[in-house]
Amino acid sequence: MSGHDSDVARAREVLEAGGLVAIPTETVYGLAALISHAEAVRRIFAVKGRPVDHPLIVHVADVGRARVLSRNWTPAAERLATRFWPGPLTLVVERSRDVDPVVSGGLDTVAIRCPAHSMTLELLRSLSVPVAAPSANRFGRVSPTSARHVLDDLGADVDFVLDGGDCEVGLESTIVDCTVDPVQILRPGAITEEEIRVVLNATAPAAGPSRASGMLESHYAPRCRVVATSDREEARRLSSRPKARLIDAAHDPESAARSLYADLRRCDADGIAEAVVLLPPATGIGLALRDRVLKAAAGR
Repeated sequence: MSGHDSDVARAREVLEAGGLVAIPTETVYGLAALISHAEAVRRIFAVKGRPVDHPLIVHVADVGRARVLSRNWTPAAERLATRFWPGPLTLVVERSRDVDPVVSGGLDTVAIRCPAHSMTLELLRSLSVPVAAPSANRFGRVSPTSARHVLDDLGADVDFVLDGGDCEVGLESTIVDCTVDPVQILRPGAITEEEIRVVLNATAPAAGPSRASGMLESHYAPRCRVVATSDREEARRLSSRPKARLIDAAHDPESAARSLYADLRRCDADGIAEAVVLLPPATGIGLALRDRVLKAAAGR
């Protein structure tokens, strides 16, 4: 058995025993428990310090396993899942009895996605039930995009870390509410509004209310102060101050998305007092980047 296979097998054993496993995805690392282990799911909330009324995203191996988790799998959900899964898209649908309310934060809906990472897909296919997995970090802090980040944040509070390398996208998934018509985008991500509109052959989806993961005003925050600006000259001036550092997210937004959380963590590790982020235009993944940066800067 290769190291890859043995690590996946070990992750399965820990999950089936009621443990917590950090899993790699293309977006960020998740802190996973089987949805059938209510106590393990409750432990996710405790380890993260996450409010119990904040729903967890359920990760599945394929569209078929998602359908059984919903009592009303809508045509919009089917079309979006067929087009974008595996991938960085989370769909909110009405939950079935197979989903314990503890997973959904007591709501009548459930958020589901199929991650695009070979190791985690292999793990999910080997399990008899899906996993619930929010980001593998303390609540409100910078999300982890490597196994090292998980260990730095959670240490012994996670039972096993499935190391799948650095995350390819680097920002949390787009969340789309499919319980309403037209659908609503609750959180921007790498799957853009334009792509969703094309698949659904619809006008632009509406922006939804703040009832999804990461939708608090302040979130994704490092210890250092984050200052956001769209003005390059202002960014240069601010970053020239003592113990300040410039993060240019405007030049190459896709690359900036992959490295944003690592860059913010590096600022903390290097004793930087102020991270000055030059914002990209609010198009494509730039919209998601602006969302994360502005939340990291809020209230600081």
